[in-house]
Amino acid sequence: MKSCVVIPVYNSPYINEVIKDVLTLNYEIIVVDDGSDNGIKINDSNIHLITHKQNRGKGEAILSGAKKAKELGYKFFVTMDADKQHISTEIFKLVDVLEENCIIIGSRNFEEENVPKSSIFGRKFSNFWVNLETFKSLKDTQSGFRIYPTTILDLNIKKRRFDFEIEVLVLHCFSGGKVKEVDVECYYPPPKKRISHFDKVKDNFRLSCIHSKLVMQRFLLLRGFLWN
Repeated sequence: MKSCVVIPVYNSPYINEVIKDVLTLNYEIIVVDDGSDNGIKINDSNIHLITHKQNRGKGEAILSGAKKAKELGYKFFVTMDADKQHISTEIFKLVDVLEENCIIIGSRNFEEENVPKSSIFGRKFSNFWVNLETFKSLKDTQSGFRIYPTTILDLNIKKRRFDFEIEVLVLHCFSGGKVKEVDVECYYPPPKKRISHFDKVKDNFRLSCIHSKLVMQRFLLLRGFLWN
């Protein structure tokens, strides 16, 4: 069950460092430039570059990477952020527990230095709702460090921004898919060096909307109980 690595990127000054780090592990890499202002330039035959002319959202970038991974013959792909938060060697922890029809989540160690309080609160908030929607006790439903099966392309995913990672996880569970978590180490740069494109107003509103929708589907439409 060999996998490749998909790296969605939007205006990250660290993308070349992230790529260089992953290349040491001999993984085939798909970089999805989601409309970066200055574009991403890569001159390496081992890296596939997909370019969105305009910013479409992290979810759309991941789906573009998933389509390319499937085209290349992969049944699974790893997603890593381009901000250096995810440590490439931790991929092996995810791969070790990989199985068919399963999303593997890298549950981040939030005891590390410089973890924002907003991230700690956001994770707790997200975990509560996803646990309610899936009946699965998950510790880090906001982690973008995951292994996905390319079968997520068959799900009726509507969201394309940060709310994508919640919707794909819950819809995967509704369809009978499995989810596993593995504890991983992560790195948070000091505040002055940290980059984030999460809009606290717009994206929190989007997340509230998707949770409301998924809870209604779970309990009013009985999704995951009687049918997919």
